[in-house]
Amino acid sequence: MKAKEIKKVAVVGAGTMGNQIAMQVANSGFAVACYSRRESTVSAAEKFADGWYKKNVEKGKVSDADAALWRSRLKFTNSLSEAVTDADIVVEAVADVLETKRKILAEIDAITPDHAIYASNSSYIVSSKFADAVKRPENVLNVHFFNPALIMKLVEVVQGPHVSNETVETVFDFAEAIGKTPILVKKEIYGFVVNRIFSAITKEACYLLDQKVASIGDIDMAVRNGLGHPMGPLQLLDLTGIDLEYDVLMEKYRMTGDLSDKPSPAIVERYAKGHFGKKSKNGFYEYE
Repeated sequence: MKAKEIKKVAVVGAGTMGNQIAMQVANSGFAVACYSRRESTVSAAEKFADGWYKKNVEKGKVSDADAALWRSRLKFTNSLSEAVTDADIVVEAVADVLETKRKILAEIDAITPDHAIYASNSSYIVSSKFADAVKRPENVLNVHFFNPALIMKLVEVVQGPHVSNETVETVFDFAEAIGKTPILVKKEIYGFVVNRIFSAITKEACYLLDQKVASIGDIDMAVRNGLGHPMGPLQLLDLTGIDLEYDVLMEKYRMTGDLSDKPSPAIVERYAKGHFGKKSKNGFYEYE
């Protein structure tokens, strides 16, 4: 299948990432259905989308006509069959938990056409861990978007040993068609490229905080002003979600059994309190 043959896209998972990926796809000219089994998540995603289009029209960034056209291509649903039936490409954006991914992919595979591509937005888990959950493993790969997906250009396309060249080529073309800049990760490796580098920095930042070597603000200031990063690692964790970081690290620990892979006390404490970062108005920092 070629990218130009893609008519319908489905996004499974309507959280922050799934919702924005679906909007980016719709804004780029494709019909897309965004699914969550939770009605409350579907309602929240729809509310966010409507607010985003309205705000961008008011700011003069998008015309009324374009906003209406883009929104007309975007559908939200809590019916999996409605979302994925006849989909040419399915972007999976559910929780980064292996068994969750295997279960939802098996359900999707039962109702999608034979040519459908399954693109997992997993931040860390390589697709060979769940590709055998479907009939056509060669159509399953990691296509990792970055938060916020409506803004960040980069997409990591990971070619595991089971992934066909045709699937990679189609996904590359599709990523470019929706305004993204894809890079090819030639080998499966936990965390891919960006998150391996990001994790090394955030792990050390949390260690420094746990050991009371420096304050939250000073650690972030050191990275911004000393390394030239636009945002400090703890501030960036607030943006991407402390709950996501906790889930990812716990999943890695379950796979390796290595105690050093468990979340740091700084992460665990905030996760336990429901302080997930910007989304909950409280994380390493407090937000209005």
